[in-house]
Amino acid sequence: MNKVSVADRFDSEHLLSLAREKSKESRAQLTDIILELFDDRRGSLSDRERSLMYGILQGVIHDIEMSVRRKVADELAVLGDVPRDLVTVLANDEIDVAYPILTKCGVLRDAELIDVIRMRTMEYQLAISMRHGLSEQVSGALVETGSERVIVALLKNQNAAISERTMEYLVEQSKRVDSFQEPILQREDLRPQLAKKMFMWVSAALRQYILDNFPLDQQTVDDLLEQVAAQEIESTSAPALRKAGDLAEVLRNEGLVTPDMLAMALREGEVPLFVAMFCRLSDLREYLVMRLVFEPGGEGLAIACKGVGIGKAMYSTIYTLSQKAKAATAKSVKESLPKALAFYDAVDEHAAREVLSRWRRGADYLGAIRELQEGLKK
Repeated sequence: MNKVSVADRFDSEHLLSLAREKSKESRAQLTDIILELFDDRRGSLSDRERSLMYGILQGVIHDIEMSVRRKVADELAVLGDVPRDLVTVLANDEIDVAYPILTKCGVLRDAELIDVIRMRTMEYQLAISMRHGLSEQVSGALVETGSERVIVALLKNQNAAISERTMEYLVEQSKRVDSFQEPILQREDLRPQLAKKMFMWVSAALRQYILDNFPLDQQTVDDLLEQVAAQEIESTSAPALRKAGDLAEVLRNEGLVTPDMLAMALREGEVPLFVAMFCRLSDLREYLVMRLVFEPGGEGLAIACKGVGIGKAMYSTIYTLSQKAKAATAKSVKESLPKALAFYDAVDEHAAREVLSRWRRGADYLGAIRELQEGLKK
């Protein structure tokens, strides 16, 4: 017995006749037949029959309801012989329809993807950022959108090719956009030189990640940390630092180096005075205080405040003011504060004093923080 083909059961002339009609009934009947053609996994269409069906689809696609268009898009997204004009139409449809085409369809070329990126909204850009095997050109267009969410999604896509020039730009941007930092460092194509550059401004946790995953010797690490502190110190003139140190010494002799005075100095923009007073309160060296005060995350500052008996409310104030002093936005400070406070709460006061003692002896700054964090997990 001969096998009955799909096309034998659905006459092509009848399909064309339905396509020419404009009534809702004919459109509904036509789409039902087309969906049956897709659903019939036992049958097969010849090249001519398939071409005819795609041609009919392209002519009526705008007139059928969205749920059906989504079904069609789901089916076409995984096929390799679909007319490009048809999938381009679907790629620019409502996002629910466009999504499977944008994320999976291999028929779309770079130029068509870039057009969607430039002409459509963030939802379309996010869909494209998840595609397997994105080219450098398409990745570059996604970065050009400037959308933080889109760029983070792109960075998390390990199958996306990102040019060296674009990666260098994103590394530089990560100085002010914290959400870029972790996905950049986790990319397999990140050059060690760029990871070393990021060491200058990422949090203590991400610095440790760099140490664990990139070839940096201890001397290089120490030099980088010294450079972080030196950059902060250089932003203030030497005479100002000396003047602040002299004033802090007078205040200590008068018993006025207190948490309230620390907060007051920050509120008035007197960062050198704050650093000088904190040095005297904690007995830490100036470059180390600069490092723990201005690094992202606030882990070092939390440990130091806990170790010298500064309470949670005052730590919150000092953390907020110190972050603003280094030009952090109010939004970024508000977003990072809960995590900083949670770390402060988790640190035992005795453990904090032990870490301070190690820092006074010149022990590894990041190593002490890491050991304390590991202790909290137990």
